[in-house]
Amino acid sequence: MPGIAEKLIEQAAEWWGTASTSFLMHARGIEHHSHGVQNVLGAINIVLASGRIGRKNCGYATITGQANGQGGREHGQKCDQLPGARDLINPEHRAHVAKVWGVAPDELPQPGVDAYELFRKIDRGEIRALLSICFNPLVSLPDSNFVGKMLDKLDFYAAIDFFLNDTARHADIVLPGSLQEEDEGTVTQIEGRVIKINQAVDPPGDATQDWRIIQDIAAALGRPHGFEFQSPREIFDELREASRGWIADYSGITYEKIELQYGVCWPCPSDDHPGTPRLFEPGSYNPVAQGAGPYYFPDGKARFNTVEYAPPTEDVDAEYPVILTTGRVVSQFLSGTQTRRIGPLVDQYPAPRVEIHPKLAARLGIADEDWTTVASRRGEVTLRAKIVKSIRPDTVFVPYHWSGAKSINRVTIAAQDPISKIPEYKVCAVRVAKAAAAPDYADELEPQQ
Repeated sequence: MPGIAEKLIEQAAEWWGTASTSFLMHARGIEHHSHGVQNVLGAINIVLASGRIGRKNCGYATITGQANGQGGREHGQKCDQLPGARDLINPEHRAHVAKVWGVAPDELPQPGVDAYELFRKIDRGEIRALLSICFNPLVSLPDSNFVGKMLDKLDFYAAIDFFLNDTARHADIVLPGSLQEEDEGTVTQIEGRVIKINQAVDPPGDATQDWRIIQDIAAALGRPHGFEFQSPREIFDELREASRGWIADYSGITYEKIELQYGVCWPCPSDDHPGTPRLFEPGSYNPVAQGAGPYYFPDGKARFNTVEYAPPTEDVDAEYPVILTTGRVVSQFLSGTQTRRIGPLVDQYPAPRVEIHPKLAARLGIADEDWTTVASRRGEVTLRAKIVKSIRPDTVFVPYHWSGAKSINRVTIAAQDPISKIPEYKVCAVRVAKAAAAPDYADELEPQQ
């Protein structure tokens, strides 16, 4: 942990080790590295070694980047996963889900590719058409200059979204979808608690719910089978069957039970099961070990993982001597599609800033609010400086929520963790200098409503 004093690390270990209970929770930051999985495994090792799991007031959790990040994966939105956390390459898992869907197992696809590899495939000519849903990679993915070129290289691009975001402006056709408040369904929280979202208003104008758009596309392609739902409840009931008998078992969860219990935690394997608010307790439901133990291995035992330090993909050098790290600010959300349109939120943080330590700023001759250029081997941005003492003297921070010439992802590196495929947003080498002049967009205002 460079930059953290040894005595502070020892103090944290003492606090953790002597506490009777403790809970380790982190957000996406430690995953945004080319060795992010190693970071997470190290955190899990700490929890296991201290016995802080499977009992009250203890545990481990990762805070997902959006409200239903976990629930989406459990519906099968990951390119290598079936509903209920079943494995797309496991023959038994494929057979179970294929039966629910009414298709042959060999009709199910093989694992797909991660979001960034998708654009590499466009570059190689392996993908010529794309349909995306609420996807804004022109802001959210690293090396966004490359992403923009690949969007324009497609023969055909269709986007489903509730606003015309930065990426959708490259589309041949945009189908107006719906906000969460304009539909109903479920959201799964980080502890596996399934809650219900009730529709508040109808989608405006020609907009409609995303699931209806998908069904219309399937019908237009002559493949309506499997896309003939009349309501979100029917879609959820299919998930219940598809997830039955495995780790993220929704089969015993109903809309009525969710309302009655104010949420139900999976696994919930039967109608009379109350749900599992705490994983890995002795005697808890475990379809993998089948009574041998609480952990999801055949013998029911947890596994420690060997963790080895690995440096960032790109280190600083004489040409690019400063570390860039990126992230979020509290008043903006993800790629800013929604929050950059809301005046009071924009007022809190009107534009991205280069947050820089006073010592580094003094060495580079940069004053607060000076226009400052951050450049890497991939691109550059010019933004105003914000001098803060809360950052390391060898590092600058820029939030990523903005697009176009304000997008810091024009600068970031497309290195990825070899397992999770998450990009290394948290480290790349840059050159920082006071800009000779203000950029062309200096007086632009964000759209607000």
